[in-house]
Amino acid sequence: MNEKDKVPYVVTSKSHTAVAINCAAKAGEWIQSKLGTVKQLGTKSSAQDLVTEVDKGAEQMIRKLILTHFPDHAILGEEGVEPGPEALTKALEAVKDEPYVWIIDPIDGTTNYVHGFPFYSVSIALAYQGEVILGVIYDPSRDELFIAEKGKGAYVHGNPTAVSKDNDLSESLLATGFPTEHSFNLPNNMAGIQALLPKVRNLRGGGSAALHMAYVAAGRLSGYWELGLNPWDIAAGALLIQESGGKVTDTKGRPYDLSVRNIAATNGKIHEGLLNTLSEAEATGY
Repeated sequence: MNEKDKVPYVVTSKSHTAVAINCAAKAGEWIQSKLGTVKQLGTKSSAQDLVTEVDKGAEQMIRKLILTHFPDHAILGEEGVEPGPEALTKALEAVKDEPYVWIIDPIDGTTNYVHGFPFYSVSIALAYQGEVILGVIYDPSRDELFIAEKGKGAYVHGNPTAVSKDNDLSESLLATGFPTEHSFNLPNNMAGIQALLPKVRNLRGGGSAALHMAYVAAGRLSGYWELGLNPWDIAAGALLIQESGGKVTDTKGRPYDLSVRNIAATNGKIHEGLLNTLSEAEATGY
């Protein structure tokens, strides 16, 4: 066999965006078809941190589809990394020299999915040289696909998304989450809730970081913060918000990158107020 015969067959003329949309749609359709059938529950970092055979199957489906088109790209996926900050640091280090890295969460909101609570999503992002250039979040329950390309804007149902116009915390609807790590992140997050609740219109906790961020991008939420997240929870959503005119930093106000775990994402106008309140309550997670 000569060298030419060893070259794998690669499907060409597929853009990164088309592949991401195809992956999200197919995984979402499969996830919906399995709704209510989950029999085996596993746990990751705690009894509240669930993983199912559907998560694992959806990630394998997405991986295979991506690698069919882009066999030389790296993939950072939730089910391929052990829980905890040390394992995450190691996983990020392993892909830091890869030009293209796909960051995937097959079901963001597994607990909701297991309970049949229709607030979960498929999140797929692509980073080039460490910077997110493409983000897709698909909500199969509502058949809503949010998509952003760096420098080209963000869209849902083909319509441009824009962050809310709320000027003050008092006008704002915020969202947060309840970290599965209970010794440090959860008490800090609860301190943030206690400090912010009197200052805002109201708070929500839907249970899918990716969808919360998509909703900030679409102007349905004024802002969102949470502690102890992972790149696959927030990479796609961060680009959606930035391309919709919003702001994404860590809870200390430092610029977002793939290593950020404590996230603050807003329409930009309330960002300083959110950060200041978290800082005063010693609820930044740092």
